[in-house]
Amino acid sequence: QVQLDESGGGLVQPGGSLRLSCAASGSTSGYFAMAWFRQAPGKEREFVAAVWRDGSTTYADSVKGRFTISRDNAKNTVYLQMNSLKPDDTAVYYCAAGRVLSLRPEVWDNWGQGTQVTVSS
Repeated sequence: QVQLDESGGGLVQPGGSLRLSCAASGSTSGYFAMAWFRQAPGKEREFVAAVWRDGSTTYADSVKGRFTISRDNAKNTVYLQMNSLKPDDTAVYYCAAGRVLSLRPEVWDNWGQGTQVTVSS
């Protein structure tokens, strides 16, 4: 079983920055893609960014140019650097690990507990 532990969430003003971390532990064999999703109150879970084992990345249009995902395979850790934050970025952010890189949350098998990000003026 793989356990994913997110950290780094908090309260920031619009235009500010945060860096989220996701550390994987347990059995990590067979998981080649890692991603970040987010879910705001009353909304469906939304794809944010993903990274493959070779370092290739994919971003949602809403965060492209502002967020950067990276992966340290040696440390089994994925990061999400968030810059120029907007109130619409407010959500619970979830780390995910899977065998297929997909925008659909249903495809992913392993999830972290989530970390709250609040952007407010």
